[in-house]
Amino acid sequence: MTEKHFFTSESVTEGHPDKICDQISDAILDAVLADDPNGACCCEVFITTGLVVVGGEITTKTYVDIPSIVRGTLKNIGYTNPEYGIDYKSCGVMVAVDEQSAEISQGEKEAEGTHAAQGAGDQGMMFGYANKETPQLMPLPIMLAHGLTKQLSVARKNGDIDYLRPDGKSQVTIEYEDGKPKRVDAVVVAAQHHPGITADQIRKDIIEKIITPVCGEYLDENTKYYVNETGVFIIGGPHGDTGLTGRKIIVDTYGGKGRHGGGAFSGKVPNKQDRSGAYMARYVAKNIVAADLADECEVQLSYAIGFPEPVSVLVDTFGTGKVDRATLEAAVRKVFDLSPAGIINELDLKRPIYKATAAYGHFGRDEFPWESISKVDELKEAV
Repeated sequence: MTEKHFFTSESVTEGHPDKICDQISDAILDAVLADDPNGACCCEVFITTGLVVVGGEITTKTYVDIPSIVRGTLKNIGYTNPEYGIDYKSCGVMVAVDEQSAEISQGEKEAEGTHAAQGAGDQGMMFGYANKETPQLMPLPIMLAHGLTKQLSVARKNGDIDYLRPDGKSQVTIEYEDGKPKRVDAVVVAAQHHPGITADQIRKDIIEKIITPVCGEYLDENTKYYVNETGVFIIGGPHGDTGLTGRKIIVDTYGGKGRHGGGAFSGKVPNKQDRSGAYMARYVAKNIVAADLADECEVQLSYAIGFPEPVSVLVDTFGTGKVDRATLEAAVRKVFDLSPAGIINELDLKRPIYKATAAYGHFGRDEFPWESISKVDELKEAV
């Protein structure tokens, strides 16, 4: 008997208020790392109508012009019109930044004059996930949801749908049969727009120019479309809702598939295990699936602040593993350096690559080093 189930994931555009904050946080981090790879940065952003507040702890040898970064980020996203409730020229920018705690810094750095290894920048557990649903070894629902929000931004910027504004959201429900994705059951799109555009026109354009190009092969005559179901979406972005860094952690990861350790990514220097540990966990899980050692894999790493090795390593293949768990976990520890310094070195994380991660997901995008499958052969040999 065929077993069916439905799974849903969502995404948001780069103009969503929370995502604006993530991009500003990571743009500031990139500015620190560009001139000071060893700089410390934990940067949070709050945004509302006409105002951006930047706070956190930054210790660096370089100068970072935070107001200019804020305004440049807003301009690049498309907040260029006062009618949107915030624009890059006239918005207020408030900065409240202190230096990083010396006690945290002491735990992260190698002790001078000793051979003590670099400790983790924080405690916590991080998860990485991979499966064979897409070429990127990512779950299909989140990949399609990201594709829709990215397409909304592309259509807005290139003029294909010239009445769109920066804010928007998507949601995709996939029907599975016996664990395999079969079709798109439902698509939800909320697209911010200029006044004077009819709901019928918006629905027609979104289905034709956004949904069909992204989801085409999975659509059928029974797919349900929900486009701007409130009827109008003119007030959006920070004018419609406040935004905060780190409020879209499921959008940033796997769309709800697998577990999440709870830590956000944006604005955090790679010494923070919330970020680098999650990237390494994805790197490990993806290589395991790419090596055909499992069809589905989730990796959990946990750390203690100041301690130079993971406290625990768990590999779960949900019954799809080609070797037993103990063998696979031993292979992971042999092939991958899971220490904080090892992660940073392996993935070359002390460089300005982070603003690009802050919209449309941190995973499933080949430009990032944690998406490499360079350890496949070593894993096969190790098992």
